[in-house]
Amino acid sequence: MPDTAKLDVLAIAAHPDDIEITCGGFMIRMADLGRKTGALDLAAGEMGTFGSETDRAAEAAAAGKILGLVYRHNLGLPDSAIEVNQPNKLKIADVIRRTQPELVIIPHWEQRHPDHAACSCLAFDACFLAGLKKLDVDGEPFRPRKIIYASYFRNKDHSFLVDISDWFETKCRAVAAYQSQFAEEVTARRILVPGVDIYEMMRVRAAALGQQVGVQYAEAFTLKEPILYDDPQKMPGQSV
Repeated sequence: MPDTAKLDVLAIAAHPDDIEITCGGFMIRMADLGRKTGALDLAAGEMGTFGSETDRAAEAAAAGKILGLVYRHNLGLPDSAIEVNQPNKLKIADVIRRTQPELVIIPHWEQRHPDHAACSCLAFDACFLAGLKKLDVDGEPFRPRKIIYASYFRNKDHSFLVDISDWFETKCRAVAAYQSQFAEEVTARRILVPGVDIYEMMRVRAAALGQQVGVQYAEAFTLKEPILYDDPQKMPGQSV
């Protein structure tokens, strides 16, 4: 994939497969709508119990094709040692200037893995810094118009849900591209919650979210700012 591409949507996550699991359905839906979508992974996942750095890179490329991405890049930061510092912020800001996404998706700030929490902070700060004219980064100043937070399995402060019913099975195929992590013979397929299958966990969660808004499957996102509606009477969803 190219090193530079003008994007509509850029998802930023700590490791390969994070985007697929948390917001893969949304990314596929956006690509199907004709939006130019991309992914930025901060680390290669080399500290994982299973799979090599080379394996993870090949799997991320395969998953990117399933997601419909036109851009994917890995910063090569140290896995399980991602630090919130200015050099790392500038590396992300450089990608933001080169891709100029209108919408950026970053991890929710409440996280179990330290890398995920660091990614959330780094990505938000980088979105701000990328707009500074005197920043020591190549390219023209640019800030995304909107930042949304991909829901983690623990947070409950959802601002809105997105219907991914028609895209859920494709999302599962994108996750399955990471054979080193989620093949049936790999015990690491049971992650996050001990003894719980990753695909079953995604399906149960997406179905539970979907039930709240009357669709089969949904993904949840959080905003830090209020949502403005010109006509609340036309607001989607039903209260009772």
